[in-house]
Amino acid sequence: MIDQLLEILPQVVTILTLVTAVFLTSVWLGMVLWTFRDIRSRTRDVIVQILATLMVAVLTLPGLIVYFLIRPRETLAEAYEHALEQEALLQAIEEPEVCPSCGADIQDDFLYCPYCHTHLHKRCVECDAVLELDWNLCPYCGASQGSQVVEPVMEREMELEPEPEPVEESSP
Repeated sequence: MIDQLLEILPQVVTILTLVTAVFLTSVWLGMVLWTFRDIRSRTRDVIVQILATLMVAVLTLPGLIVYFLIRPRETLAEAYEHALEQEALLQAIEEPEVCPSCGADIQDDFLYCPYCHTHLHKRCVECDAVLELDWNLCPYCGASQGSQVVEPVMEREMELEPEPEPVEESSP
């Protein structure tokens, strides 16, 4: 029985060596391919892509560790999204004022919209500065703007009120 085991031992060792070699080769090839795909998503520089891939191919696990330490922090897609977010924030800051009624571009000192004639701002009663409609105090001169709320008169209310009777003057 021991003789039979000693006869098949070289075959078992050969098979285990072959399986281990295939496994390690697969892991090595996977690391190299993953590194190539990862560096391509992080930079467009072909030389950097080749060098990073060769470093992992030659140095294997230590090369992969070094690659993790020196690779760019964000992918090209993340950098693009970050740039878009910054551009959107800058546009929001620099965005021109628009009319709340018709949406047309207007200047911030317009009192009326030139397109739809909406009342946008008012002038200070003292210093003539342009103010927002709901401001009751001028921030430039401190003058009170008073209440400028005008209530509409309903037609029905006008009909309900009796008209005053004319007073006839008597002559002596």
